[in-house]
Amino acid sequence: MEILVPLDDSEPAREALEFAAREHPDATIVAVHIIDPGTMAYGEGSVYAYDALLEAQQEQAAKLFEEAADLASAHDVSLETETTVGRPGREIVAFADERDVDRIVIGSHGRSGASRVLLGSVAEHVARRSPVPVTIVR
Repeated sequence: MEILVPLDDSEPAREALEFAAREHPDATIVAVHIIDPGTMAYGEGSVYAYDALLEAQQEQAAKLFEEAADLASAHDVSLETETTVGRPGREIVAFADERDVDRIVIGSHGRSGASRVLLGSVAEHVARRSPVPVTIVR
């Protein structure tokens, strides 16, 4: 069994990973981090800085995956990681379909702050369009 867990730097995402590891100890957990180009800091010269911005986001993903590996190890579950670029809701659904995972476990909302309301729509988008069952963790 494979369970897809989208990861960002939010507490609900961490709780989703914890839930998946605890409730599905025999599954392989596939942690995916979506780099949303729409959230990268753009400004004058941003076209030239895109590669640097993308690299910084990939470094952030690597840190998230290190934390995920520690959690997976503590629960003795198998973990795979993947980073992709695109709109989070669409990418999660497409990844689940392409990878043929058995379930998605997702945090109820993403990053905190002003973007919190908008990012809560990612979980809703995934729940409505997913080809597999979705568990939303608060």
